[in-house]
Amino acid sequence: MRTAEIDWNRVRRVLVVRLRSIGDTVLATPSLVALRRFLPESEIDILVEDWVAPVLDDFEGAGRLVAPAGGALSRLATAREIRRRNYDVVFNLHGGTTATFFARASGAPHRVGYENYHYSFLYNHRLSSAKDFWKREKTHSAEQQLALLGFVGIPVNDLPKSRLTVSEKALNSGEQKLMEQGGKHLDKLGEFVLMHPAAAFDTKEWAAENFARVAEFLQSIGLTTIAIATPQERRVLDNLKAQSSAPIYAFDNFTLPEITALASRARLFVGNDSGIAHMAAATGTPSVVIFGSSNRHHWRPWTDAPNEVVFEGFNCQPCPGFECKEFGEPRCIHNVTVESVTDAIGRVLAKERAGPKARS
Repeated sequence: MRTAEIDWNRVRRVLVVRLRSIGDTVLATPSLVALRRFLPESEIDILVEDWVAPVLDDFEGAGRLVAPAGGALSRLATAREIRRRNYDVVFNLHGGTTATFFARASGAPHRVGYENYHYSFLYNHRLSSAKDFWKREKTHSAEQQLALLGFVGIPVNDLPKSRLTVSEKALNSGEQKLMEQGGKHLDKLGEFVLMHPAAAFDTKEWAAENFARVAEFLQSIGLTTIAIATPQERRVLDNLKAQSSAPIYAFDNFTLPEITALASRARLFVGNDSGIAHMAAATGTPSVVIFGSSNRHHWRPWTDAPNEVVFEGFNCQPCPGFECKEFGEPRCIHNVTVESVTDAIGRVLAKERAGPKARS
């Protein structure tokens, strides 16, 4: 359903609402790219979670970030700020109740969302589904978001890929941490692989001992491993280092912009399906991503750089991932072999050698 057509010549301010996680935000960047090239003179803001906002530091596709902190009062303050901005068009790329609240609170004359969103009657431009727009059954998260733009007349058929900006400041601060904690300057490490061995759920987390075997394989082909995680995931890094005979530089204190900068310098990314994997893909770094419970068609790397997803197929995939209700343990991730991952690494590196690394 679409009401009055949008006169894009009169649009001066656009708000994109994309709450939730790191990966969700990174996969909104293709939509920001499409918007910016279509509306080069307009103001384009994106509303993201406050803790995720740094991932878009210096991003050229959005002129301003509005990041609500937790709590009802701060969200009301954010709603008032949004209202004062007088947006002409609001795109809600995620249909949760909070996102709909912000979209409606904007007072924008054009509010774009999907028919299956919560309180969808609050949108006056509603798309039935991404599969209807693209005329195929399976769609990626980035394609689902791009479809909303295409639905109201913005060119998206070239399917822009995810993109993040590498800041010199973040690169310098990340190198400083590497020097202080690892004793090596980035340029002295040689070619390295960025590894992320943690995940949000057990059904998505490949065993640390398997990553240890991969690190040993990487050493055998002349590549150093730098592993990253959050402070809450430190046990994974400690377990990884304890089980690997290869030297591993492990960090739990890199900021999101520093991770982006580090990923941009890596020869390869290897890790679980996570927001960090999407960050690496958005820098044009080749990647090997290990999938368990999640939907690999929906969440695979959205990039032109060489990449592979590694998985063991089960009829119960995909699933919500909070627990394994089929077997009591997540066989989908447990059954992925080290050999399947190292074979994928070999193929991706061969593709990377065959052509220049695709950089955003």
